[in-house]
Amino acid sequence: MLNPITMVDITAAELHAAEKIFGDRLELAKRYVEHLATSGTERGLIGPREVPRLWSRHVLNCAVIESVIAHGSHVADVGSGAGLPGLCLAIARPDLELTLIEPLERRVIWLQEVVDDLGLDNVTVMRTRAELAVGNVEADVVTARAVSALTNLAGLTIPLLGGHGEVVAIKGRSAGEEIDKAAKTIRKLGGEDTSVLTVGDNLLEEPTTVVRIVVNKSQKKS
Repeated sequence: MLNPITMVDITAAELHAAEKIFGDRLELAKRYVEHLATSGTERGLIGPREVPRLWSRHVLNCAVIESVIAHGSHVADVGSGAGLPGLCLAIARPDLELTLIEPLERRVIWLQEVVDDLGLDNVTVMRTRAELAVGNVEADVVTARAVSALTNLAGLTIPLLGGHGEVVAIKGRSAGEEIDKAAKTIRKLGGEDTSVLTVGDNLLEEPTTVVRIVVNKSQKKS
């Protein structure tokens, strides 16, 4: 099936998943995919070879994690890049407040253009590095995708929680191995429970693998 708005192939199964995740905001999701397929590729945020699988590999893969984020959360998306998963979450969940953290100017400009075009009033785009955002951003949930190995990512994400909250990082099949390597760092930063979740089992052909780190420094100290 060819999406009439984005001109990007979408299968019946993918369309069903998109309808379930985005609901009455599906048209916004389609417009976002159009941005990814056009200006996103022209300006180097998405590789041209990724266009045929924007829905399956990127947008749905990211958006499905909305199911593990509590209502009304402030979410900081580290290394937001092309808005994956930050913009996907902002579209799927208007109840969330999103802060997209991205250090590269050209990506920040593109993200702001997309936010303005889609009229997403629950999104703030910040040009900064994650470690410099500590103290300026205090999130309930921090998300990341394809940013860094967990040994490094833990130090970039956990401090943004201000001592309490969750990291929800999209990972691949090596998630368990990454947790083992990062366990000491995670504990030092206040992580009290780290687990691997699969999300979207009933919607996606390939469910999304997520590493969830629960942080509660105050409880840890007591």
